[in-house]
Amino acid sequence: MKNYFQFQELGTNYRREFIGGLTTFLSMAYILIVNPLTLSLADVPDLPEAMMMDKGAVFTATAIAAAIGSLLMGLLAKYPIGLAPGMGLNAFFAYTVVLTYGIPWQSALTGVLFSGIIFILLTLTGAREKVINSIPAELKYAVGAGIGLFITFIGLKNAGIITDNEAVLVGLGDLTAGPTLLSIFGIFLTVILMTRGINGGIFIGMIITAMAGVMTGLIEPPKSVVGPIPSLEPTFGVALESIFQSPAEVFTLQMLVVVLTFLFVDFFDTAGTLVAVANQAGLMKGNKLPRAGKALLADSCATVAGALLGTSTTTSYIESSAGVAAGARTGFAAIVTAGFFLVSLLFFPLLEVVTASVTAPALIIVGVLMVSSLGKIDWAKFEIAVPAFLTIISMPLTYSIATGIAIGFIFYPITMIVKGRGKEIHPIMYFLFSVFILYFIFLA
Repeated sequence: MKNYFQFQELGTNYRREFIGGLTTFLSMAYILIVNPLTLSLADVPDLPEAMMMDKGAVFTATAIAAAIGSLLMGLLAKYPIGLAPGMGLNAFFAYTVVLTYGIPWQSALTGVLFSGIIFILLTLTGAREKVINSIPAELKYAVGAGIGLFITFIGLKNAGIITDNEAVLVGLGDLTAGPTLLSIFGIFLTVILMTRGINGGIFIGMIITAMAGVMTGLIEPPKSVVGPIPSLEPTFGVALESIFQSPAEVFTLQMLVVVLTFLFVDFFDTAGTLVAVANQAGLMKGNKLPRAGKALLADSCATVAGALLGTSTTTSYIESSAGVAAGARTGFAAIVTAGFFLVSLLFFPLLEVVTASVTAPALIIVGVLMVSSLGKIDWAKFEIAVPAFLTIISMPLTYSIATGIAIGFIFYPITMIVKGRGKEIHPIMYFLFSVFILYFIFLA
């Protein structure tokens, strides 16, 4: 085991790897709570039951998909990186694809499955470099920042801090309401924990906020702590069934845009996470990422597995950097993380105390972390600033990640050509320009 993971060469040991793996798990464990509530659209009132995914099945799918992804990353790529259903993509799945587009969640899972399969093919054929290089860096940064604003917007809405206003569309909510005060408490607490650099600050903040909710009577206490593992039956294999049972809902232009969005965000989010964590761990060699193909393959296989189990896109987590900071250097830490996700399956009853007021602070703080990419955009160049800004602002205002991407990718070729920089545009960008033009025509 030590030889396989090169403990001696990397100056590590079992203790450091275990602590690093545990730290990574604690830093990303909030997804076990947030993902089931997000995909089930639990915060949306008066929603038909047919549009809501089973919360228990999603919880189980989330934990198992995270365990499979982390295990593959540890064994194949030997990186100390944990995987789980990604924040942002789960919001896109629930609020854009299902709630806004009206696509059944069963068909949406098929879209996740297709994106994972395409990701695998791109990885195996070596085409991933061409795709990565075709998208300008500024648009990649803009997509990440836009998703951050979108997630923050959802968090503020769920907290009751902002609400709909007939006069100005959006206004300040009732800050004296009990659930809203609980969310505000959670925000301040999580900000303090994160500012102090406490590992797992988001997760710890959610736990303390939930406890405060129970103590003040705002949340019903759980009936038990440990319970039977929820069944996967409501979601398992549904992604495959939809291909044959509802082909008219799967093979459409709208679904193509959905698949491309899943693929695009996962593809570049994964690449950015791998580079960032590998750099931090000192694993980069000659500015190149060793075993990059295996890492991407592990990520894409995890997405396919997650879709079959019944959850949105599974991806690499930047929170793994907390584990690296705690000493993790090898894939053994990722295996430890996988083990903790499997153990967490026994604690589903605790999910009862996690309401929208408890998850809202986590969404807001994750949004803060995601908008850090704004500083990497060259705002001095107007031909870059326009598509980047429109990508970012369109996501929260249209309540759609796909729409934001579409608008940005349409404006980018236009501004670049007018500026006389048309030769810098990759042919793939012209293809995406055409796809997104058709997307808006189709919507109309």
